Order: sequence, then C-alpha cells, then structure tokens
Amino acid sequence: MKKIIASLLALTCITFTAHTQAKYKNYQDSITAEAVKLEVWTTVPAVIPGAFTNEAPSDAIVLYNGKDFSAFHGRDGKKIGWKIDPDGALTDVKGAGDLITNQSFGDCQLHVEFRTPAIVKGEGQSRGNSGVYLMGLYEIQVLDSYKNPTYSNGQAAAVYKQHIPLVNASREPGQWQAYDILFKAPVFKENGSLDKPATVTVLHNGVLVQNNVTIIGPTDWVRKPVYKKHEAKLPLFFQDHGDDGNPISYRNIWIRPL
Repeated sequence: MKKIIASLLALTCITFTAHTQAKYKNYQDSITAEAVKLEVWTTVPAVIPGAFTNEAPSDAIVLYNGKDFSAFHGRDGKKIGWKIDPDGALTDVKGAGDLITNQSFGDCQLHVEFRTPAIVKGEGQSRGNSGVYLMGLYEIQVLDSYKNPTYSNGQAAAVYKQHIPLVNASREPGQWQAYDILFKAPVFKENGSLDKPATVTVLHNGVLVQNNVTIIGPTDWVRKPVYKKHEAKLPLFFQDHGDDGNPISYRNIWIRPL
C-alpha cells in the first residue's frame, strides 16, 4: 500500500509540475506578445558614423575615472560584480547586476563612453545590450547597432520603445563610442499628477540623434509607460542585461547637475 501511495504522490507531483510549467510558458508567451506590439521595425534610421570629444568640464562630477567604484553601489546591497580592466575600462560581468550611482540627480548634462564587445555574439537585442537609466527610470538604449537589425525604437540611442534615433551613428564593435545627454526631469503637482513630462536631447558620437524629445513615462518593455510621482532627484544606473553577448565596457563618465 505504501508503495502505491508513493507512486500516486509522485505521479501527482509530475502532473502538477507539468501543469505549472505549461501555465508559466503561456504567461511568458502572452507577455512577449504584448512587448512585441510596442516594437517599431518599419522606420530604419540612416547610418551616419560620428566622432566625439571626451574632456570633462571643470565643474563636472566625475562618476568613473578608470580607477575605482567609489561613485557606485550594487542593487539591493549586492556587492559590485563589475570589473576594472587593465586599460581602465569598467566592464560588466554576466549576472553582476546594475551599477547604481551613490548620488541622486535630476536635470543634468551627462557624458558616457561605452564599448560593445569586439567579438560579436548574438544578434538583435542580444548583442551588446545595456542601458543608461536616467533617474533609474528613463532608459537611453545601449546596443551594438552596427549592421545589427532590430526594432528601431530599441536600437542604440533610442529612448527605449519610445523614440527612434534620428540616425544610426554607431561605430564598429570594439570601438569606443559616446553619448552626450541633456535631460530635464519631469515635474509633478502636489496631488501627484504630472505637471511637465521629462525631455531629453542625445548626441551619439557627436551626432544629434534625439532632439529635445518628450519622454512619455518610465521605461517599460511590455506596457505603455505611465508617469507616477517620484522624487525630484534619483540615482542613475547602468544596466547589466545579463546575456552572454553583453559584456559592455564604460569609461569617462561625468555629469553636470543643471
């Protein structure tokens, strides 16, 4: 009898597990289907490679100078898992988690230099993927967009799933690139409603790619963004996307609060 009961319990567990896995797969499929609805493939920006200068102004706050992590912390108290390369580059390690600034910022001018892997792995969104999250909420996409088709509002320098860059200024994999970002934070009324939405201007390798566009809400890869009242200043972070093809490197990160 004990053997029969044990067999029945095992069969029940197997059935339950299979049922749970099927439900989870259906849920994931439905989420993916919703996310795909926000992708834009029909408008493809022209390719206009650019150049950049990288000297920090005298009044800038240097967030990364090639030496240490003193301006950052990990998410949820997690130890920083990124590494500093011999050349001073700050490089993501798979599963290291996001890199978050200790200081909080609102309106700002931000300079960020990044390098996608010279050895290309993956394609589309799985190739050199990271992101600069202004106030930890509003993403400027980092991606290897050199001869790498993907949905246009998800390519390099896009305001992710909101604004397609005016042109594709990406350089070849393994070359240093730069974003110069002018950001105006959203303003909220006392009752929590939105008074003024955030706006952003982005230069990619010295080329204007976002011209004072209005951010429609915090980045959301599945649903249309909706503003919710938050602090006037918040930390920014650099995304660990967690894929094998995404050991993104950063250097020379500085910011000027405005």
